Amino acid sequence: MHHTLTQAIEEISTVVLGKQRQIRLALTCFLAQGHLLIEDLPGIGKTTLAHCLAQVLGLDFTRVQFTSDLLPGDLLGVSVYEQRAGLFTFHPGPVFTQVLLADEINRATPKTQSALLEAMEERQVTVEGATRSLEEPFFVIATQNPLEQAGTFALPESQKDRFLFRLAMGYPDAEAERSILRKDTPGMRPDRLQPVMDGQTLLDLQQQVREVHVSEILLEYIRSILEMTRNNGQFLAGLSPRAGLALLRGAKSWAFGEGREYVMPEDIHAVFPFVVTHRLTPATGQGSVRPDDMNELLASVPVPV
Repeated sequence: MHHTLTQAIEEISTVVLGKQRQIRLALTCFLAQGHLLIEDLPGIGKTTLAHCLAQVLGLDFTRVQFTSDLLPGDLLGVSVYEQRAGLFTFHPGPVFTQVLLADEINRATPKTQSALLEAMEERQVTVEGATRSLEEPFFVIATQNPLEQAGTFALPESQKDRFLFRLAMGYPDAEAERSILRKDTPGMRPDRLQPVMDGQTLLDLQQQVREVHVSEILLEYIRSILEMTRNNGQFLAGLSPRAGLALLRGAKSWAFGEGREYVMPEDIHAVFPFVVTHRLTPATGQGSVRPDDMNELLASVPVPV
């Protein structure tokens, strides 16, 4: 299966140029059954990456442009009265898909943002008192612009906590940007990419990721990392047990991508910045935690040998 993941990365890299690490991390998030938050400036390739992921994984894909007038019913669906039949018929919203792209999620109001909480955590939605299950696999990929841009609403902590990873695309390197300019388009179109798997194959891979072994020593190492964030005074609040589970799942998935059936400390280090930065707030209450700040944090916790 390592070959399949490599093939998926290579396929997406023909469209999303020069971003192999971000692509690998996004696939790692999916294999860990997590949702993905991509935060960066407009025009960097956030939406393109989401579309490419769905296409290569062979999953149904729906895009919703989040705006300030978007309502929860626009996402979840509504019941409409059918006069001929004399009853209400439920019309599913775009959340009933396998990959939902919530484009510019922080341009919608908190009320609309919160409509996704149940779907992301429990893979189901409750509309008008009726609970309906979502198709498996189900992922939310959300993009958001920096908060200093006009017309944005900050994501509440409960919403951010539903995302397993947060990534930043960053500007392309010089070689990739020359290729973009030369072709006047970022490679091929996403809908022309060849799927390398399907939904059932992905579910099987997720099961294999869950079976990756983690020793008691590494479980204690993860617990020590969580405790460090709670006691060092740098943050308003430390990492929660759910964040610890997210770190564990991410490390298992990264180890699986490396072709191993067991987790090593470097697997935890590889995913740590992308699991925790959106879950931590500096003690000053201002700004955000950057991935580059994480190396110093990890250095304060002894690595088991």
